[in-house]
Amino acid sequence: MFAVIKTGGKQYRVAADDVITVAKLDAGAGETVAFAEVLMLTGDASVEVGAPTVAGASVAGEIVAQTRGPKVIAFKKRRRKNSRRKRGHRQDLTTVRITEILAGGAQPSRRRADPADMPVEGEDAAGVSA
Repeated sequence: MFAVIKTGGKQYRVAADDVITVAKLDAGAGETVAFAEVLMLTGDASVEVGAPTVAGASVAGEIVAQTRGPKVIAFKKRRRKNSRRKRGHRQDLTTVRITEILAGGAQPSRRRADPADMPVEGEDAAGVSA
């Protein structure tokens, strides 16, 4: 079973126990979030496409970590004018583990993540020390 959800202006194909990186969500590590904008939902033999969303469907997830994306450098130069501009940008991101896909208005279960699965302070989502 998988679903297509929309968050942060982008669409993601998710299944249970998937780990995705989305635009920053206002919640701390370990908190539960619900994505109500489900655009498509598949079951064992059926596919339900929303118009624009599937009624009563939601996706529950748990925040693993708040991270930042890679640095992107925007460099502008106008030749022969001694004009240069260099700007850097790092996007704030949230890593979310999808816990369950709910259909028919069901409520998410209140299970808590194992603290051993959470990244240690100073490590990014991949487990690499900074």
